[in-house]
Amino acid sequence: MTPGCLIATFLVIGIIFVPFGLFCLQTSNHVAEINRRYDVECVPNAYRGNKQAYIKDSAISKNCTLEVKVLDHMRAPIYVYYELENFYQNHRRYVKSRSDKQLRFGAKYTGESCSPVQWDHNGFPIVPCGLIAWSLFNDTYDFTQGSKEIKVNRKNISWNSDREHKFGKNVFPSNFQNGSFIGGGKLDPTVPLSEQEDLIVWMRTSALPKFRKLYGVIEEDLEVDETINILIRNNYNTYTFSGKKSIVLSTANWLGGKNDFLGYAYIVTGSMSIFMSILFALIHVKCPRPQGDTNCLSWNRKNSNN
Repeated sequence: MTPGCLIATFLVIGIIFVPFGLFCLQTSNHVAEINRRYDVECVPNAYRGNKQAYIKDSAISKNCTLEVKVLDHMRAPIYVYYELENFYQNHRRYVKSRSDKQLRFGAKYTGESCSPVQWDHNGFPIVPCGLIAWSLFNDTYDFTQGSKEIKVNRKNISWNSDREHKFGKNVFPSNFQNGSFIGGGKLDPTVPLSEQEDLIVWMRTSALPKFRKLYGVIEEDLEVDETINILIRNNYNTYTFSGKKSIVLSTANWLGGKNDFLGYAYIVTGSMSIFMSILFALIHVKCPRPQGDTNCLSWNRKNSNN
């Protein structure tokens, strides 16, 4: 790597990366997105000071209606996500509390890996076992525009490989959320795990404490200035750990959803490369350094004893 070659390499990287980063930012900005936090807004005023009492009292209605306005034309398919914040799915004990063999083959593979949620109070195995399944997200959403219902497709929201190879077609939920200490959502015991797509999506744990998971897909366009009513059943308890809940409606393009990180990463990397090429060029011009003579290398010497 001669100085000229090194300078040219940094310069070419910068020339390619900066425009591509700007292109990624522009592409991301064309994604239409609606993001609405609701964990506080859906708590009645009388319980704003004691949210845990509200969420734990089954006698209190958890229904909540929000209005959102469509600011940009949203072309189908429109992806509906729930977003959680301050929820550490990457905690080591939480991540390990599952049994992949049980999910695939059934209750006979219930074991200590699911601790502390592997047996019910009668000593029978819980399917699916473990903390991840036990904490299944169970808020629900319905959408209307005036008197018209906006349908949400809840099928095929999980990875096909998960449905085919990780969750058994002959494995059914049993003894799940039957105790007095309920973690999250319940499962239909007549539906096999391979078709419980909410569970399959939830079982793919997130690496960060703020994450989104797919709830469903709206398969019709939403026009500018339309008002959408969202009926939320605010069941999931995030108040005990100061978590936040939001609902997100987003379109997508070839780059995915709205995310500026990739664009900024390319711009910063490209800019640093251009800066380094200029810096090295100045050093090379002002303080030239003679290059080493490769003939002096030991393996290029005629007489190895010299």
